[in-house]
Amino acid sequence: KSCQTGKISTTETAVQSYTSQDASVQTDQSKDAVQDFQQEVQVDYSSLLAFLRKVEDAVIKELNKNWKSRAFDGFEVNWTDQNETVLCLHTLSYPEAQDQNLQVTSVSWNATGSVVACSYGRLDGGDWSTEKSYVCTWNLDRRGLNPQRPDLVVDVPSSVMCLAFHPSQPSLIAGGLFSGELVVWDTSRTEDPVIWRTGLTDDTHSDPVYQVNWLPDAKHRNHARLLSVSTDGKILVWREARDGRLALAEGFAMMAQQIPRSTQLKKFAWGEAAVGVTSLSFSHFDPRMFIVGVEGGYSLKCSTAAETLALQRTGSSVPLRAPAELAFSPHGGPVYSVSCSPFHRQVLNLFLSCGTDGQVHLHSILQTQPLVSLQLSKKYLFCVRWSPVRPLVFAAASGEGNCNKCFCFTGDVHLFDFEKSSQKPALSIKQAVGECPVYCVEFNIKQTQLLAAGDATGTVKVWQLSSDFTEQGPREMIHLEQLASEITD
Repeated sequence: KSCQTGKISTTETAVQSYTSQDASVQTDQSKDAVQDFQQEVQVDYSSLLAFLRKVEDAVIKELNKNWKSRAFDGFEVNWTDQNETVLCLHTLSYPEAQDQNLQVTSVSWNATGSVVACSYGRLDGGDWSTEKSYVCTWNLDRRGLNPQRPDLVVDVPSSVMCLAFHPSQPSLIAGGLFSGELVVWDTSRTEDPVIWRTGLTDDTHSDPVYQVNWLPDAKHRNHARLLSVSTDGKILVWREARDGRLALAEGFAMMAQQIPRSTQLKKFAWGEAAVGVTSLSFSHFDPRMFIVGVEGGYSLKCSTAAETLALQRTGSSVPLRAPAELAFSPHGGPVYSVSCSPFHRQVLNLFLSCGTDGQVHLHSILQTQPLVSLQLSKKYLFCVRWSPVRPLVFAAASGEGNCNKCFCFTGDVHLFDFEKSSQKPALSIKQAVGECPVYCVEFNIKQTQLLAAGDATGTVKVWQLSSDFTEQGPREMIHLEQLASEITD
């Protein structure tokens, strides 16, 4: 009755492992195998010849048919990844500006294509002159991008109506204010980014500045001049001064009685309001020629080489000249945006215009009547931009439908492709469901798949375009010329 178990017996045994080795084996090909292979590839040439003679006529007929076909005209092999759809990559905003119900009035890409900036202000009702506003920038290539925390926020005491990054210096950005001033900021200086400004003088615009452009300075290669337009009818060119001020270098004034008009155009009550300048675009084949849009509904062909002095303009430190050379057929309301084609030929110089009538006009500078009039919206069109890579593509920003928040319109970005249709957009993107109009849109020249659009809710959306809108076929210029010539004829 013991609890002790019996002894457990164990035995240790060694384990022998086996090794193996692979050895290649070379076999010799027999003569019989060679003979069998040669017999397999023997051809009955007489039967082959009879077959080819039988199908020759049909094959020649198909080859001639394919030789004349244009099915693959413009086809190019693309070795990059294809984007099948238009996607929203980023939704950018500055909460403090949104809390003040400020709107995105302008967007701009810097010289590298990696930074997008927006200006905040108002394009509708409100106390424009005293309300504080902002300029914000985001670097989209930066790790840890916070869409609601801009990399730089500049406080501005007046509503900022327009922006333009310097074409070659990525940190410089110019803005036009509601007060009529121009300001240049250096975004690399976070504490005090203002480096130049016009101040409020007799030379400053008396109305809000609605567009600002950088111009090359022919006398000083390392410097650039600034051009500004305003609804006061003046187009002013500014140069850098030593004391951090922008000094007036030259200027132009739009006077109704000095605008040449074609007899084909309808009679129009020309007055001061008719020539308030809202937008401007320079020609890409003649640096002296530019197109302006005015509140009277007209697009005007102008030249910086004009020598005629403008009438009744006084108080300016430099004489103002009258630049208008031709008035084109008008829209049904003020023109808000013009865009010259970046694809030029001496026989075909085109520009787009849009306005409050919801139409986009495609114009040639060679005739007053539009080549095409497109009714893209039942409401206002606020901005139109020609694609920098596709001659047949442009984008337009609009307001459409009803908005529960501010009782205006919901915003669309229309992408138009003449290759697909000459009458309707290839794609209309809802910027935000149930939100307000899209006021501005800009293509990215460096990263051509990106498009930025700003709306009335204070939001900037960065869209990645599909390959259909970014890959140019070799015959697109020919197609655009044919479209223009067919309509003209």
